[in-house]
Amino acid sequence: MQTPTLKDVYAARERVYRVVRPTPLMRHPLLAAETGLDVVVKHENHNPTGAFKVRGGLNLIGSLPADERRGVITATTGNHGQSIALACQRDGVPCTIVVPVGNNPEKNAAMRSLGAELIEFGRDFDEARERVEQLQHERGLRYVHSANEPLLIAGVATYALEIFEEMPDVDVILVPIGGGSGACGCTIVRTGLGSHAKVIGVQAARADAFTRSWRGSARVTGEKADTFAEGMATRVTFDLPFGILKQGLDDIVTLSDDELAEGVLLALRATHNLAEGAGAASLMAAMKLHGQLAGKKVACVMSGGNIDRATLARILSA
Repeated sequence: MQTPTLKDVYAARERVYRVVRPTPLMRHPLLAAETGLDVVVKHENHNPTGAFKVRGGLNLIGSLPADERRGVITATTGNHGQSIALACQRDGVPCTIVVPVGNNPEKNAAMRSLGAELIEFGRDFDEARERVEQLQHERGLRYVHSANEPLLIAGVATYALEIFEEMPDVDVILVPIGGGSGACGCTIVRTGLGSHAKVIGVQAARADAFTRSWRGSARVTGEKADTFAEGMATRVTFDLPFGILKQGLDDIVTLSDDELAEGVLLALRATHNLAEGAGAASLMAAMKLHGQLAGKKVACVMSGGNIDRATLARILSA
């Protein structure tokens, strides 16, 4: 697997922009007041599937050779799956998706509505992924990994291009990390453009295998990923994004589930946007890192808005 380059990101735009338009990079006075920072929000929650992942799916599926178009299979907790399902529907490629048992029901419904065959298996994303790796051989399908795919990373990196083109003097980008494709896109574009901006990742404290691996001398596997923020709920690191981020990421911060829930409320209160746990993580990280971010131009990536009703009701009632 080759690391995508800035050239690959520019090439991805042609396929991505057939469906997606540049998302807003917005200033919210209430958010600035609450954080005390010069902060903008990159609204990837405004994309067709409600998340940044759609960009990667459009680029990868749009690039598939004829012999791989007989069908694809992937594992997801929702946003990646919606991305692949939408792209497959547009290109007439059969799509099979494995999700964990008890996955976000509204994300499941969205994937089915896009024509995907859905299989429920395992206690979490990583067990669903392991099932995919068995089924791909049995069914002769093209396995689309949620992170170890250069074309996926190049596709999602198009949002980073939009940030730097609109705000070339940005000092810090805060971006949630699950598999790491979004953060990879930010570091690839930052480095390719010669910017000195810092890219800081945000993880759930209860799914922090990436954080411990990045900070330590060896990659680790977590025993569980017990967080409501399913976009960050992975117990492992993946070769391609980990290699990119081990070199290119500047720092990482973890948030408790209570802090992630407060982030969802902050997004509603200060931006009037519905954000899922991962999508609101960057806003809460800005609050947590207030001291070190003071005086800097900060961009927060609101990566997705696909929170289910039950989780939202629990957060609002608490």
